[in-house]
Amino acid sequence: MDDVTLFWLLAGLALQVDNCISENIQRHEHIHTHKHTHTHTHTHTHTAGTLGCWIWPSILADGLGATLSVTIVTCSLFPLSLCLSLPLSSAKRRKMADKILPQRIRELVPESQAYMDLLAFERKLDQTIMRKRVDIQEALKRPMKQKRKLRLYISNTFNPARPDADDSDGSIASWELRVEGKLLDDPGKQKKKFSSFFKSLVIELDKDLYGPDNHLVEWHRTPTTQETDGFQVKRPGDVSVRCTLLLMLDYQPPQFKLDPRLARLLGIHTQTRSCIIQALWQYVKTNKLQDSHDKEYINCDKYFQQIFDCSRLKFSEIPQRLTNLLLPPDPIVINHVISVDPNDQKKTACYDIDVEVEDPLKSQMSSFLLSTANQQEIASLDNKIHETIESINQLKIQRDFMLSFSRDPKGYIQDWLKSQSRDLKLMTDVVGNPEEERRAAFYHEPWSQEAVSRYFYCKIQQRRQELEQALAVRNT
Repeated sequence: MDDVTLFWLLAGLALQVDNCISENIQRHEHIHTHKHTHTHTHTHTHTAGTLGCWIWPSILADGLGATLSVTIVTCSLFPLSLCLSLPLSSAKRRKMADKILPQRIRELVPESQAYMDLLAFERKLDQTIMRKRVDIQEALKRPMKQKRKLRLYISNTFNPARPDADDSDGSIASWELRVEGKLLDDPGKQKKKFSSFFKSLVIELDKDLYGPDNHLVEWHRTPTTQETDGFQVKRPGDVSVRCTLLLMLDYQPPQFKLDPRLARLLGIHTQTRSCIIQALWQYVKTNKLQDSHDKEYINCDKYFQQIFDCSRLKFSEIPQRLTNLLLPPDPIVINHVISVDPNDQKKTACYDIDVEVEDPLKSQMSSFLLSTANQQEIASLDNKIHETIESINQLKIQRDFMLSFSRDPKGYIQDWLKSQSRDLKLMTDVVGNPEEERRAAFYHEPWSQEAVSRYFYCKIQQRRQELEQALAVRNT
């Protein structure tokens, strides 16, 4: 086959395929897998209406020699299914495997091993980051508290009576008690209000001075409570008053005071319900109280028998039995004297209280999980990597073609024409091989005699059924 014949074969094939696509632009959309001559398997989606642009103009260039090279570079002269596929890089989902260089490219360019090492390091880094993210998510599900010092300031002022005062407040001696506080070394940007640390505050004054109905000053948290930086109590009086402050901390999650017997056994005075159950389970494991035959049951020792009043119980019953053994935590009790002595006016009593606050690390961990600052940059770099790898693969395909074409131009073009013919037949749903069927030798093969016999037999049976149906109609 000479060059001119090859040229006209290519041109005719391109025109034939172009006409076929134009006629079936709304009807054909095939997905098939094609294995080409270089043993690579590809899956492509054919979209009609683009075929005439990839080969026909390039063939009608300026001369056969230039035409052939243009055609090679433009469509790589690979099977029709490969050349028909539209770019899907923007639609398809990127995968880690798309970043990997094929082994043959690594063999051609030994320096590419450095890229593969970086890819392996990136994979390990991604796995580590993902594992840490899961650890952080699990940690955020648990309360993250930090022990801090809350400094409490208690002071009072005395206002003596003024006979020349116009209003009734100034004509009567009175005192004012202030209870304030702040968190020491608070690193948070938003300072917590003093009242946010307490569930309730009760100030008990001398009952003999203020009577049974007016000696208590109470504050209790409600859902609509407005937080404040301190409390003020003002009462009439010109003598020093003894008072008792009862402060109930607002534990989150709630904490409970243990029954004295259970507290001695576990070494815990006040703790959350989950920590108490965990301590009980640790005691059971340490003392091997779990039944060896039925793991669901616990064999109570003498201490458990005294506390739970039974010799054997299920571990699932412990939360219910704990209800009667858990009490509200004790309030913080402070005894203070409200002095009306002018020399004591500037004295302030200070107390340090241990409180639990949210760990600042929790907000940092949450912001880390929600942060998307670098995601766009990483995605952009990933896209560049994928595009570079795709470009390298395309260059490798072109190089393989050049090598194959340079070794045997005639044989390669013939193989390519056969491949294009198979694709064309698949797209047009053609059955058989028209090229072979148009030759007389095709009908002199051994199978032809049997095919003729079968054909006549089918026709005879068909005619026989028609005659039988006609006779049956006439007899009726």
